[in-house]
Amino acid sequence: MDEARLRDWLARETADETLCITALTRLSGGAIQQNWALDVETREGAKRWVLRTDAPAVLAVSLPRAAEFALLCAARDAGVTVAAPIFLCEDTGVIGRPFFVMRRVEGIAAAHRVVRQAGAQGDAVVAALGRELARIHRIRPPRADLGFLGDPPADAARAMIAAMRARLDEAGTPRPVLEWGLRALERHLPEPMPPVLCHHDFRTGNVMIDGARVSAVLDWEFAAWGDGHADLGWFCAKCWRFGAHAREAGGIGAREAFYAGYERESGTRIDRARMPWWELMATIRWAVIAADQAARHLSGQERSLELALTGHIVPELELDVLAMTEAL
Repeated sequence: MDEARLRDWLARETADETLCITALTRLSGGAIQQNWALDVETREGAKRWVLRTDAPAVLAVSLPRAAEFALLCAARDAGVTVAAPIFLCEDTGVIGRPFFVMRRVEGIAAAHRVVRQAGAQGDAVVAALGRELARIHRIRPPRADLGFLGDPPADAARAMIAAMRARLDEAGTPRPVLEWGLRALERHLPEPMPPVLCHHDFRTGNVMIDGARVSAVLDWEFAAWGDGHADLGWFCAKCWRFGAHAREAGGIGAREAFYAGYERESGTRIDRARMPWWELMATIRWAVIAADQAARHLSGQERSLELALTGHIVPELELDVLAMTEAL
């Protein structure tokens, strides 16, 4: 990354020619995008920011950084706890690809640490997360500022099945268990619901936790209009409990504590009968994403041990799909 060009761009954006970069360090995590800790000194004092940009190879379904920046702005306006967006740069001449800058927040995002440290405050944490998700779901179409999301699907469940089938077909690798799971979902389709903004990756590992407090909801690159139960199912799916399977809400706390936080904030009741459908869909979707990430490594586009190892979880997910399909 060209620090000199970045410094010049930031100096222009802040109208502060005295600005200097004191540290620029790649942060861990972020298999799809890159996050950099950016420390600068300005005439107003030291600033602690995060620069978020594309990885060398990105998933086709991942939104561009300008869209993610707009989503952060909309979420912040809706009362969602996010890292405040500051600057957006779509000029690839600065660091070679688009990026945005946001404030750095304190807390823990690493999933294994969040799960391990949950303890007695786990139910309070998931209740707070339920409230955050309810605020996200208050954002509803039409929204001119989110026009890049397109029109909402007439039936979010059918649209998700079609999207997963298309990605399996494009990958070209036979996945009969996942196809069987999708057919089962098709046979048990829930009735469509009015669309809301779905984060579509709301899970342990994509939220910043500081004690029992949520300090930020992260990684908005998969957001889309859909059925809010998709987010609820994603958070509670077994594949996102990181080994703490008894704590059904993200491996952190009790499912009902998470639901209660959501219901109090939203003023609506979760349709619990829809949850097995969306948790099975979550498991299939994560298996498809995991296979796609492994393909990025195998293709040579982005050599990465993390991406390579991600592909090895697909068989375990397929076992879960078999069990969940029978239960459905």
